[in-house]
Amino acid sequence: MFELLRDLSDWTTGFAESDWSALILAAASFAESIFFPIPPDPLLLAIAIPQPHAALWLAALVTASSVAGAVVGHWLGHRFGRPLLYRFASGKKVEAVEKLFRKYGAWAVLIAAFTPIPYKVFAISAGVLDMNLRTFIFASIIGRGARFFILGGLIFVYGEDIERFIDTNFELVTGASAGALVVAVAVAAIIVRRRRTRDTVG
Repeated sequence: MFELLRDLSDWTTGFAESDWSALILAAASFAESIFFPIPPDPLLLAIAIPQPHAALWLAALVTASSVAGAVVGHWLGHRFGRPLLYRFASGKKVEAVEKLFRKYGAWAVLIAAFTPIPYKVFAISAGVLDMNLRTFIFASIIGRGARFFILGGLIFVYGEDIERFIDTNFELVTGASAGALVVAVAVAAIIVRRRRTRDTVG
């Protein structure tokens, strides 16, 4: 199974030098949010590193196409329900995802959108559980945007020097960034809540 995934990853990154590389990157990130097993990060790296000046634009492209795919996944989950979800995950994984949704709501989507957790499962689950579409899109934009813009920003600043570090420390990079993201969003939520309370009292 792992060899198959590696072959798929190599096949995907093989399109990096194609004239259609940006379109293929968008299609790959769109599909990954629905059914494709390979995340778009390796292809983003392969395309952006030779042209770091375009890294942020490519990050925006991946973010937009990934969120668009997630919206389709949400619709499919809402339309076809649990039978579709069980095609992508085991019963135990589905139960675990549902518990996360019930306990953390949009936070579960945000973290899944940012980390290497299979995002398609959360996108489809959000539809199955009738999660508000606007909330889902908002959390997806924050999570996916943070993930891909951090990657694009590193490439933009450091160019080829960042490739080896990200390849060998991807989980560390995403884990540390996810922690920073959670703290930032929590602080923002607290500020908004205090302002609302202040306005209500006033």
